[in-house]
Amino acid sequence: MRRREFITLIGTGGAATLPLAAYAQKPMPVIGFLAGGVPNLNGPIISAFRRGLAELGYIEGRNFLIVDRWAEGKPERFPALAADLVALKVDVILTAGGTVAAVAAKQATTTVPIVFSVVGDPIAEGLVTSLARPGGNITGLSNVTVDLIGKWMELLKQIVPRVDLIGVLFNPDSVPDRARELRLKELDASAQALGLQLQVVEARGPADLDQAFLDLSAKGARALVVLATLVFDLERQRIVDLAAKNRLPAVYATRNFVDAGGLMSYGPNFVDFHRRAASYVDKILKGAKPSELPVEQPTKFDLVINLKSAKELGLTVPSSLLATALEVIE
Repeated sequence: MRRREFITLIGTGGAATLPLAAYAQKPMPVIGFLAGGVPNLNGPIISAFRRGLAELGYIEGRNFLIVDRWAEGKPERFPALAADLVALKVDVILTAGGTVAAVAAKQATTTVPIVFSVVGDPIAEGLVTSLARPGGNITGLSNVTVDLIGKWMELLKQIVPRVDLIGVLFNPDSVPDRARELRLKELDASAQALGLQLQVVEARGPADLDQAFLDLSAKGARALVVLATLVFDLERQRIVDLAAKNRLPAVYATRNFVDAGGLMSYGPNFVDFHRRAASYVDKILKGAKPSELPVEQPTKFDLVINLKSAKELGLTVPSSLLATALEVIE
């Protein structure tokens, strides 16, 4: 695909309004942006993507066009939104809604190039055949969720030394069956290695959260791991508040939970993932094939600790842990 000049249609959070015929006659590439949240809460991710494009020489309003589609916290909308972007004849789709969004885009087209910005295990989740040579029309960035599970438990054991039972808040609908089984196996293996018991509690949507925390308390959980998923991210303030109400020290995959008052997070910078995704889109628009662009895995993981939350829980954070933190919120 040769690179051609094109113009911007919309700003952050807007929706494209041109009729389908206008896209069919477009003289230049169009980038489709498929996101899981709502623009006012998830503006940083599309802003990061635009910033990444700007760093590569793209000037909005002069030489690129983005059409965005937001699921507004309803993952069941992804298939229709992905099909809409394909019907608009976009030249590449960036998915920013986790595994569910990436799967929906892949099912919607076998020809339009797709870049996923954050998925846990793209092989187990059926998105690519290998990390080095993805195959098909999809590639992107992985946050290696399975590899982080053991680390999350280790962090909880350091900050709550006498913990014996750790709860896990899990959305079983967030990944395909094979990936779900791998995560559950890794949870069990990590818990056994650390001499811990495990209580996995499922929550498929906001309506399940209150009962999930009641179940955790009833089972005697003394700490909590919250696995990353779109639903939990959109409900992060409520989850943080429920953890505090139930006196559960919790570790999260992303720092936005800590910004909302959560105890600590450990993982790659998810916002920066979307900035780096711009390089994949750039290469594809210049003619690269997704099948030949290796999936990127993070090499840097950030620990963020909220000392105020620790004090409210009656916890003393070890100085060794504070020394390794990227940021400590007082």
